Amino acid sequence: MKLVTFFAGAGGLDLGFAKAGFNAIWANEYDREIWETYEGNHPHTELDRRSITDIKSEEVPDCDGIIGGPPCQSWSAAGALRGIEDKRGQLFFDFIRILEAKQPKFFLAENVGGMLLPRHREALENIKEMFKSAGEGYELSFKLLNASDYSVPQDRKRVFFVGYRRDLGKKFEFPEPFQEKVTLEDVIWDIKDNAIPAKRNNDTKGDACALPNHEYWVGGFSSIYLSRNRVRSWDEVSFTIQAGGRHAPIHPQAPKMEFIEQDVRRFVPGMEHLYRRLSVRECARIQTFPDDFIFYYKNVSAGYKMIGNAVPVKLAQVLAEKIKQDLFMVEKSKENGAMRMENTPLMVSGAR
Repeated sequence: MKLVTFFAGAGGLDLGFAKAGFNAIWANEYDREIWETYEGNHPHTELDRRSITDIKSEEVPDCDGIIGGPPCQSWSAAGALRGIEDKRGQLFFDFIRILEAKQPKFFLAENVGGMLLPRHREALENIKEMFKSAGEGYELSFKLLNASDYSVPQDRKRVFFVGYRRDLGKKFEFPEPFQEKVTLEDVIWDIKDNAIPAKRNNDTKGDACALPNHEYWVGGFSSIYLSRNRVRSWDEVSFTIQAGGRHAPIHPQAPKMEFIEQDVRRFVPGMEHLYRRLSVRECARIQTFPDDFIFYYKNVSAGYKMIGNAVPVKLAQVLAEKIKQDLFMVEKSKENGAMRMENTPLMVSGAR
């Protein structure tokens, strides 16, 4: 099934859908720092480098599905909370504009949990209604998911909009959480001893890394960072991987930070040498990117940004496999219906 992606980033969603059997034929990404990484890891996908606001719907290939994660900074609880009032928040409208014109069988959109804050309630309801009424209409499913429930070793709460075109007669149901959690030990224990610090100004050391991108951000820790514990143990899942090296979680080799008073913690005295940030590659593994997915950058900050903004590959794959299964069942139902029609004897009026 053919797929089109907007706000593709490094392509976590794309890779997850590819692992489920979808074919991303065309993708759109406006950030020039990401282009080399996307094209290097998705060589068979055509990359459009314009802003979505400049793309006419007729320039987008026909497809079975449209997916993407419109920029989330406007909705983030850690950001300005401007939501739909921000131009970045309004990019949802362009996503829906193209969805309405292309009318694919399905769509999937992802964003931060901050959309659920009370101040965004009206804007969120408007977005839902626009999705439902796009073109001939879509059956919309909407839910807040935690990636750690789906084999991703990280607490990461994001909202997902999934819609099936109404004429398909099907509504998406989100998969039930998995029983087993994947821990930090499961995914980064084997590379705990060979990470290296980036250069003093956080430029990459490139080929000096034993494993591609296995280098970490260096620099001081702000009072905000030190206001709470930033260490998860080996037998736990990670904190959320954010889009910046400065706020990357501390490696689990370190003991948990000591509580001093409200909003003040410190590194355990005498153990300070154990407190380093997770490397770019460690963050990539926590986001479930494979090691052969290479991130290209001059400064490690760009690597953290690409990874932190991505949808975890395994979570994308879980959702994609459910979508694929649903669409397969719809097609089988249509085929069976057509066969029954062919095998039904014609009734002649007046016959006895």
